[in-house]
Amino acid sequence: MKVAFIGDEARIAEVFAKGRREEIESRAEVLPGVVSPNDTRLSDIDALFSTWGMPKLTNEQLDTMPRLKALFYAAGAVDHFSRPLVDRGIQISSAWQANAVPVAEFTIAQILLSCKGYFKNLHEYSTNPERGAACFRGPGAYGETVALLGAGAVGTKVIELLRPFRLDVIVFDAFLTQERADDLQVRKVSLETAFREALVISNHLLDVPDTYGLVNSKLLESMHPNATFINTGRGRTVVSEDLVRVLGRRPDLTALLDVTDPEPLPPDHQLRALPNTLVTSHIAGSIGAEVLRLADCAIEEFERFRQGQPLRYQVFG
Repeated sequence: MKVAFIGDEARIAEVFAKGRREEIESRAEVLPGVVSPNDTRLSDIDALFSTWGMPKLTNEQLDTMPRLKALFYAAGAVDHFSRPLVDRGIQISSAWQANAVPVAEFTIAQILLSCKGYFKNLHEYSTNPERGAACFRGPGAYGETVALLGAGAVGTKVIELLRPFRLDVIVFDAFLTQERADDLQVRKVSLETAFREALVISNHLLDVPDTYGLVNSKLLESMHPNATFINTGRGRTVVSEDLVRVLGRRPDLTALLDVTDPEPLPPDHQLRALPNTLVTSHIAGSIGAEVLRLADCAIEEFERFRQGQPLRYQVFG
């Protein structure tokens, strides 16, 4: 079986590091280096490996790859390149489940710290150290309500990681059935209820037109005192102007934003100046050694492909 790596050379070197490329080479004949979409050697390739930076292959380029049967993508979303391959029956395996793990872990850390009042306490204690024990303290991570917006790969992983804690988890997801909610042991609620009832609200909604601007001033204003809004999903799901306005009026609220609209956030954006808002540079997803998990997922899927078994993480669109 012949395979090749295609896409961004630097990202491929980063993701398929520490023996991952060598592992693939032990299982198949691999073309040297990273190939371009127009490389004539792709004519007898059975499978491709890629990650962030995967090019969208044209029909003309795919015509030169008559043996191509599968693409193993060591990253998440495939929308920007998948359609021409899917239309030809070429299987695509994405490491979207593996990429959900670090986002969920990042979210869990922020949820628990929010329940303790960590972020508000940190600000008060650093600006007014003389207050000492009088600085804000949260109710703690016991019996409080946490709302998740979205029950996809990340949301489901967050639910799983929250199980050891005594927290009431409620979920808004337009596609979540009652049967699925029961299986996840969560309470299905409306978007309005999620914002009204939860001490911590964490956004994991899909980045699709139906969700753009879904989180607005009315919802943000309905948050109960000292609540926290976490966004590791996508910035476009929130009306940024409303977020600025509500957070400015309500210093009791806290916003933890790993994604924003626009992204990156301009240096002079109002969100950066708000004392109750913390903005990070999109670090929730796979970074550092975490990217190796994506390669491991791709390799596991490739082995299933070699053995003629169904792919676990095949995507169809």
